[in-house]
Amino acid sequence: MSLLRTLRLCLVARAGSCPVGPLLLQSPQPWHIFHAGPWLSSSASSKELLMKLRRRTGYSFVNCKKALETCGGDLKQAESWLHKQAQKEGWSKAARLHGRKTKEGLIGLLQEGNTTVLVEVNCETDFVSRNLKFQQLVQQVALGTLLHCQSLKDQLSTYSKGFLNSSELSELPAGREREGCLKDQLALAIGKLGENMTLKRAAWVKVPAGFYVGSYVHGAMHSPSLHNLVLGKYGALVICETSEQKADLEDLGRRLGQHVVGMAPLSVGSLDDEPGGEAETKMLSQPYLLDPSITLGQYVQPQGVSVVDFVRFECGEGKEAAEAE
Repeated sequence: MSLLRTLRLCLVARAGSCPVGPLLLQSPQPWHIFHAGPWLSSSASSKELLMKLRRRTGYSFVNCKKALETCGGDLKQAESWLHKQAQKEGWSKAARLHGRKTKEGLIGLLQEGNTTVLVEVNCETDFVSRNLKFQQLVQQVALGTLLHCQSLKDQLSTYSKGFLNSSELSELPAGREREGCLKDQLALAIGKLGENMTLKRAAWVKVPAGFYVGSYVHGAMHSPSLHNLVLGKYGALVICETSEQKADLEDLGRRLGQHVVGMAPLSVGSLDDEPGGEAETKMLSQPYLLDPSITLGQYVQPQGVSVVDFVRFECGEGKEAAEAE
């Protein structure tokens, strides 16, 4: 049974539901082990300083102790020293792992106001994709893409859509409270988790009044710290034009996204197109995923919206699909 057919059967069985699966976490691996010299002192204030540094940075007891010894007990300098050491270790490990295949990973979907982004970050194994630190990297990439899109000064009379390839994505700023670019965050994650990783691609959509972006992520799980970020293996955005804001637009948009994920159309097509079978690639002429007795166009027409565009990401799909946009 083909991958798409299996996915379609799974989506139909859910009949429009979108359960949130549990996050499976693992303990982070230490990025480096230092041989610490004599401790500054055994005073309560020194121990308090050590615990404060650990809470701020998340690094191990041994690394924080070494940092404070190296920096003479200066908390700010010790924090900076730790980050520099981690960065150095991350780049070194990234260079050693470069070239290893990264077919696993996650799709991240983030919506804020009139802006929606889809990103894909890859790793070597599904085990690492379930790690919290990897998911936080996807979160940083999604947020960086969102901030980039929001920084574009454009007067929208219709929807706007754009794509970023791996190299463009890598050069984006890391975010409001982080130094450097996303490629620096990538190196840190590689150093901590010990697998090769890639920032594969991103897509963004901005819409003015009169448009709506429906979205769906298959196998969805929500980010632990950014409530409107959703993670999964497949993701879709469906851009609709609507004359009025209806209460059920979110549910309609999710169903359209499910169809795009399950049926993998290549174009929108037209309501005037003849109905096609399972091999049809025009979205509106395809059998509707949740009711194959009608076409998607026949499902959409009475809803008072017009489908104008879509974006579909499948984690690990070939470069040809990623670069076709």
